[in-house]
Amino acid sequence: MIENFDEIMLEFEEELEKKISRLKYEFTIIHAGRVNSRMLDKISVNYYGTMTPVSQMANISVPEGRMIVISPWDISSVKEINKAILGSDLGVTPTDDGRIIRLVFPSVTEEKRKEIVKDVKKFAEETRIGVRTERKDVLEKFKNAEKEKKMTEDEHKSASDNVQKMVDKFNGIIDKLAEQKEKEIMEV
Repeated sequence: MIENFDEIMLEFEEELEKKISRLKYEFTIIHAGRVNSRMLDKISVNYYGTMTPVSQMANISVPEGRMIVISPWDISSVKEINKAILGSDLGVTPTDDGRIIRLVFPSVTEEKRKEIVKDVKKFAEETRIGVRTERKDVLEKFKNAEKEKKMTEDEHKSASDNVQKMVDKFNGIIDKLAEQKEKEIMEV
């Protein structure tokens, strides 16, 4: 068996876990009815010449299922935050009273929910593709180790089986996450 087999498998598992974490993050941003403050994570504001995430400039709360309230620490930034939100893909028009910004999200139609489910499936498939790419890379390492006589044919087969078991496990996690998100989106 190659000396760094355990290290290779550990790196492989870590890469797969990163892909799952990224998928979970993407799913927190997607909403259908219930909003959450993480929807603003991708929005940055030109704050004194520096692009700054809204979450680092204000308190963000969700007082109702379809409303986000942004309370900037510096009231002079309200206009810039409004501008950044209007330029984003949130699809909502902010309202403010000069101190607090409110984002009221419309209720989502059945048609829009189905579109969102397509996005969920797309993210899940992209994650599966990433998992397959990682599998291909690690299997290539084992194939090369066998060619270089650092690993026997039986060890290569056993290592490949272990890799496939891990891939199956992570694909199951992806399927479960996607199924949960789809169910959440289709709830009325």
